[in-house]
Amino acid sequence: MKNRKITYILLLIIAVTLTSCLNYTQVTTIKTDNSGKMFIHYWKKSVPKIDSLFFTKLGLFNKDSLKTNFTATFNKINFVKVFRNNSDSTIHAQIEFEFTNFDSLNLLPFFKGASLSIKDGEKNTKVFSQFIQPVTTSIDSINIPVKIKYTYYLPGNIISHNANSLSRNKLVWEFTPDDIGNGKTITATYIPFKLKETPRLIYYLSLAVILIVIIFLFSKKRK
Repeated sequence: MKNRKITYILLLIIAVTLTSCLNYTQVTTIKTDNSGKMFIHYWKKSVPKIDSLFFTKLGLFNKDSLKTNFTATFNKINFVKVFRNNSDSTIHAQIEFEFTNFDSLNLLPFFKGASLSIKDGEKNTKVFSQFIQPVTTSIDSINIPVKIKYTYYLPGNIISHNANSLSRNKLVWEFTPDDIGNGKTITATYIPFKLKETPRLIYYLSLAVILIVIIFLFSKKRK
């Protein structure tokens, strides 16, 4: 229990400075009921003086620790992978999970301070936002390019946003640590897609079938 508490505390610290020496990619698909799926991939280049084993001990590159810290009643983990790429001397961690409510992800230590939110806006719109926390410069990140990328598929027609690119309902934000500065909020406003409704024709056909069956049974009974 004590070790688990220590791990949580370390994750809170890591959540603030995660991208200071790690490349980070997050791909999130949100449905109209605010449930969805998220894929996270982060990696770093090994540096002799500051070995990646340090990050492994923190749980960042430990499969069991990663799985434990994304386990919650509102989450279903699809897979967790930790691997090394010897061709470019990098270590990687990947996790994909499904969630029942986007806002509930704020309860995970990994997203401490991220302020993940989908709120009602004006004129039947929805407003999505996530706060990208300030990045501190570490020794490990000096002269090593760091890429930070967030991709969101929102369930509606986008009417305003501050993303780097937009393609239909796909928004992409890309940053370097300097771009984030004192913190940055990514946001978009959208008009939700309408839930698929059963075509009226189906109801009419069903009613017709029921009437035919009733007439058939009634006429057969009279005979």
